[in-house]
Amino acid sequence: MTSHHTREEPRWGWASVVSAGCGPTGTAVHSTASTPVPESLELAPAVEQGLRMMIDDAAGTACFTVWPDPESVTAARHFTTRRLSDWNMDAIADDVALVVTELVTNALRHSVPSHDHLMPMDRPYRQAPGRGGAIRLRMRRRRSDQSLWLLCGVFDGCRQAPRRKEPDYIAETGRGLHLVDSFTHSWGWRGLPDGKVVWALFRHP
Repeated sequence: MTSHHTREEPRWGWASVVSAGCGPTGTAVHSTASTPVPESLELAPAVEQGLRMMIDDAAGTACFTVWPDPESVTAARHFTTRRLSDWNMDAIADDVALVVTELVTNALRHSVPSHDHLMPMDRPYRQAPGRGGAIRLRMRRRRSDQSLWLLCGVFDGCRQAPRRKEPDYIAETGRGLHLVDSFTHSWGWRGLPDGKVVWALFRHP
């Protein structure tokens, strides 16, 4: 089951956006074990404001709620590309869709009772969003005088930090956060009372 909504969007500036949280130069990866990503406690003011508005589901936030079923990741990806097309941000749609796919997959894998596989359609896990049930994808765009930015966040009910692993380029899994590093301007995570949000920032060319 999926649902989404978009509220009326205001125009407001994006002041002094800098690389924050985790990025290509972030936490080192150890070859023998996964490494927890430090929480994003100090962000640029504009990023902090955008994150707070996204958490509060403020006007201008595009929202998509995903329950754990086999089609949920595809549905979230399609929602992302459609919304970016509506916002005339097609130039970054592929990159954003890839990152959303990784973050939603990670959230479904680690924050619902079925950790190693998604539940079949006839066994929906019906619990309130943010309490181990639905995964919430939210996106906001912001304008500055010269740039257009996209902030997206994936909310889940797991309080544990995302973890990095040494990338294995032969394995089918384990490269997710390294792909997020490569395709975002910056990214990180923030703990919430009912879980966490993993956020990613993109710059539209």
